[in-house]
Order: sequence, then C-alpha cells, then structure tokens
Amino acid sequence: MSRFGAELERHFEGTVTTLCHCWRLTRRDGTVTGFTDHDRALAIDGTLFEPQSGLTASEARETLGLAGDSMDVEGALSSDGIGEADIAAGRFDGATVETLIVNWREPNQHARLRTGTIGKITASDHRFVAELVATSSALGETRGRVVRRSCDAELGDQRCRFALDGPGFTGEGRVLSLSRDGRIEAAGLEGFADGWFKGGRLGPKSGASLGLTFRVAAHRFDGAGSGLWLRDDGAAGSLAAGDRFTVTAGCDKRFATCRDRFGNALNFRGFPHLPGNDSGYAYVMAGGVFDGGPLVP
Repeated sequence: MSRFGAELERHFEGTVTTLCHCWRLTRRDGTVTGFTDHDRALAIDGTLFEPQSGLTASEARETLGLAGDSMDVEGALSSDGIGEADIAAGRFDGATVETLIVNWREPNQHARLRTGTIGKITASDHRFVAELVATSSALGETRGRVVRRSCDAELGDQRCRFALDGPGFTGEGRVLSLSRDGRIEAAGLEGFADGWFKGGRLGPKSGASLGLTFRVAAHRFDGAGSGLWLRDDGAAGSLAAGDRFTVTAGCDKRFATCRDRFGNALNFRGFPHLPGNDSGYAYVMAGGVFDGGPLVP
C-alpha cells in the first residue's frame, strides 16, 4: 500500500501537478507551528501553515541501512512563530519537524515524507537555518556509561545526590546590563568566589526566557561586580536588564573537586584511579613502586 494515498497518487500521475511542501514544527514545550513554501496559508489536520516564512529546503537524501540522514530548512524571520530571541534561547532545540507534501488545491491530499528533529538552528541577518536530523540518528548516540576518570553525572541529579539547595551552592541575582562580548553584569552574587558558578546552570525567574536553562561558561568576580558568560554565544541576547535568575555552582567533573568542594566523594560517578595508557603499557623498571596502591592520587 502506498504511503501517499490513492488520490495523491493519481495527482502525481497527472500532466500538471499543484504540489508544495509544508513543515509542522512541534517544540518540546508542546507549541505547534506550521510553515509552507506555498504563497497562501493552508489548513491541514488542525494546523495552519503560514506562507510568509519564505521557507526553502536543501536536497534531502534517504539512505539504506541505519545511517542518519539530514537536510537543512532555511527561511526568513518573518513569522510570529519563530523569533531570533527564541532561537538564541534554545526554545527550538530538539523540536520535532514533520515534512509534508501537499496538493495545495486539495489540502486534504497530503502525505508525510519524513520526520526529524532540529539538531542545530542558527539565525543571522533576519534569516534562520535549521538542520533536520533523522530520528534514526539516535541509534548512533552513546548509550550507557563510558569508563573514564571524570564523573558522568550532572551535579545535583539523582546519581550525584548532592543537594544544591544547601547554603552557598545556589545564588539569586538580577541582570544589570549586557556587554557586547556576551558578559552579563549581575547583582546579588557578590558573596561568591571568582569562578564559583563556572559550569553551573542559570535559570531565569522572569523575562522572556522564563522556563529555560542555560549553561554558564565563565564566572568572574573582580571586586567591582560579578560577570557571567553563557556557553551558547547567542543565549545572553534572550536576557534583558532587570531579569531575575537563579544560578547553581559548577563542577568540572574531577574527583578532587567532588571531594574537596562538595564532600561528595562516595557518589562520584567516574573512575578516578583508572590507569592511563602509560601505566597500562608500562613494564617493570628499577626504582618503580609496585605496592598495589592506586596509580592516580
């Protein structure tokens, strides 16, 4: 049985076709928006597909086997459904995108060509480019644990078990200003040491980014004030002066940090005494210590 349906199949076989593409985008928060490369709006299965976005798609190829396929969708930032601030804030990261082929004269004649997720989306010069990654790409992701010296847990999660709500590990601040280099001048973090929040998570409590979480790339306290930089270069643009936020302490995943800063060595989820290649391939030498003790302090 054809996945296109009998009526659409007959339309394909006609001398003249009236076909267009539509994209249904479902964000992780459940928000659904529709876009089309046709010149008028189309209503399909309860979703209105807007024509103003000026979307164009790159070549899409499907390969046999389990290899992940990808394509790009490019369009203008002319729709209320996609804004540059939302892209910078990561609201579209991981969103599901369905690609439909539609007979625009009879929109009930349509079929889904593929379903993918947004792997990367960038915006510049009032345009955006979204990379759509096939769902089969998940088969190439690392599953399970990786044996390595550093911890593979997230600070404060169920595997780490450290209580971040304890005194000194979560701060509340307010955005004073934003610099061109991405620095967020913040008030309320004066009691924390330089670098304390590096690698931590920042969660806005007000403003347009409410509900999102950002990773802190750097934290500086120079006596005159506190400065934060976010890992995603464009994420700071979604914040504004006056926005309130919470930020948690960061962890560099080293055993010494887990032991000395957090006192959480028993829950360390790495293998800190794992020998490296030098030790694994070494041979007995005069002056070596072979007492059965740990090779890595």
